[in-house]
Amino acid sequence: MENPDEQVGYRVWAPDNYVYGPVELPTLVQWIKEGRVSADEWIYIEHRTCWEKAKEITELKFLFTKTESLQETEPLPSVLNLKPQALRRIKIFTDFTDDQLAKFLNYLEMEDVPQFKVVLKQGDAGDSMYLILEGELRVRLMIGGKETTLTTLQTGEFFGEISLFDRGPRSADVVANINSKLIKLSVNSFERLIKDFPELCAPFLYSIGKTLISRIRVDNRRIYDSINFIRAGLPGVQK
Repeated sequence: MENPDEQVGYRVWAPDNYVYGPVELPTLVQWIKEGRVSADEWIYIEHRTCWEKAKEITELKFLFTKTESLQETEPLPSVLNLKPQALRRIKIFTDFTDDQLAKFLNYLEMEDVPQFKVVLKQGDAGDSMYLILEGELRVRLMIGGKETTLTTLQTGEFFGEISLFDRGPRSADVVANINSKLIKLSVNSFERLIKDFPELCAPFLYSIGKTLISRIRVDNRRIYDSINFIRAGLPGVQK
């Protein structure tokens, strides 16, 4: 007979073929509510020494009954004709589960961008961010009619994210170097996502934050090196 006071452990076999755990039941329930564990993922139940699908485990069934009923009667059509796994080309989606990605797809739009098209123009009001599914783009400033390239963006990167927070003017142009496929997340769609699935926004914003911090560190180093270079070339200037 099982001891009700005994801590029961569970391990999750995730889509990345990595086993997570052991975790206790409250943590596993929270993961399911957050969309990190889907109904069809395999769970190892330590006190029973067996693997079962999450939806078939007695103590977890109540979490999936309502969800499955809704999916049968009210399926959510995806805006994109794209498999959820394809979003993992985007670095900030690497750690998302298939279920989380499937939900995210309903708030995104696809844009095919021909070579040389200006996707964002400096000074225009920001209303969306973009994620690069395929292609290459450059960020530029036009000063005195001359172009200065600030950086080049590749598949898996993103841009325009600041507009999700302040809808302010774009700080630079973004131009397609080659034919590219972009995924667009508009401000309006992002606000709907916050209301519908706030649990998806936390890992999304956390990933954006990590990328922005990395960019800031690179820029700080570039500024530091530039100052040292200038000081080294000017006589009488203390290094």
